[in-house]
Amino acid sequence: MKHLRAIATKFVVSLVVLYVILGVMYDMSFTNVFWISLVLGLASYVIGDLFLLPKTNNTIATMADFGLAFMVIWLLGESLTYGESLLLPSLIAAAGVAVFEYFFHKYMADRVLEDEDRRHQPHTNYRYQTEAAEELYPVKPDVRSDDPEKE
Repeated sequence: MKHLRAIATKFVVSLVVLYVILGVMYDMSFTNVFWISLVLGLASYVIGDLFLLPKTNNTIATMADFGLAFMVIWLLGESLTYGESLLLPSLIAAAGVAVFEYFFHKYMADRVLEDEDRRHQPHTNYRYQTEAAEELYPVKPDVRSDDPEKE
């Protein structure tokens, strides 16, 4: 259920961000923005949030999501629309999505992936102790002696 809520949140916020940038600023239709948001949300959730984020940190996962968002927005935007180039709008939209992803990764690490990490850890609590002694180096009687006649 947590994954479903996370995917829905990611899709809705991505749809709003992309519609403001691509739809309002660059006059892309809502249908095209919807399809781009759907593909981007599913791909970035699987690749960035479930695969990269647990293995790396937030910064690396956000940079990977920026690259993925740029490629998905640019390629789908070019294939769904016709007319002028969407290179600059794709960069701006990918930057907007990356800002959202930075905060979304914190939510994922705290609320969604936290329980999965606990499930994979062993339930035993090993408490190892070490033995300590007073001397650091053992003194052997045949090597070191107080008697000067043995030397």
